[in-house]
Amino acid sequence: MNNRIEKLFQNKDRDIVSIFFTAGYPNYTDTLEIVKALDSAGADLMEIGIPFSDPLADGKTIQESSSKAIANGMTLSNLFDQLIVLRKKTQKPVILMGYLNSVLQYGIESFYAKCHECGIDGVILPDLPIEEYEGEHKQLADKFNVIMIFLLSPLSQHNRVEEVKKAAKGFVYLVSSNSTTGNEIKNSHQLEEVIPRFNLNLPVLIGFGIKDKASFETACKAGNGAIIGSEFIRRIGQSENIKSTTEQFINELKHQS
Repeated sequence: MNNRIEKLFQNKDRDIVSIFFTAGYPNYTDTLEIVKALDSAGADLMEIGIPFSDPLADGKTIQESSSKAIANGMTLSNLFDQLIVLRKKTQKPVILMGYLNSVLQYGIESFYAKCHECGIDGVILPDLPIEEYEGEHKQLADKFNVIMIFLLSPLSQHNRVEEVKKAAKGFVYLVSSNSTTGNEIKNSHQLEEVIPRFNLNLPVLIGFGIKDKASFETACKAGNGAIIGSEFIRRIGQSENIKSTTEQFINELKHQS
């Protein structure tokens, strides 16, 4: 059974624009407004961050947005309440990204069932070991047609790459460096060399350090597209009009120098 992530890559394999933002930021009720704005602006894929009090993989900007969202009252349960009408706002693929503790607290089966009910296509849990995924998570993800997205970095060891190749569906999230989100890409040549070496059998989206047209194009030379989070969050955090800010940001990535 195809889901929207697989359908996306069947129809488009280059220059994928995937935007990450934190649910409930800058305001509690902004989540679906941002989804709608990203859809109309031309984003190919959306990643909604589940606010978490200790987001270890994230840099300062996303950490601050997560703290603000929690202070605004956003929880995973409240997010699902908002997302129940998600598919009235977009038919593009949507991924939830967060940390395992939030899923455990919500209940593993209830989490995947609710993802399916809301029309969520994929999940990213950076701290979920593949061995643990292969147990209860895989069974439930498959049952509810939710794809688990796995991360690699240029320094991933052979065993990790082979495990991801066996378990992954949809695409592979390649972290541009062993750092947190929001840092710049420093070695694009390394990415261009590492992806062929990994011999992955799925599309690759590159995240961490993508902030403008130049870094987006650099990422697209190596992979099938890029994931942009911190810079988009910074823009909407300063915005008085999310729709126009989103349209300008996507236009800058795709068209302007």
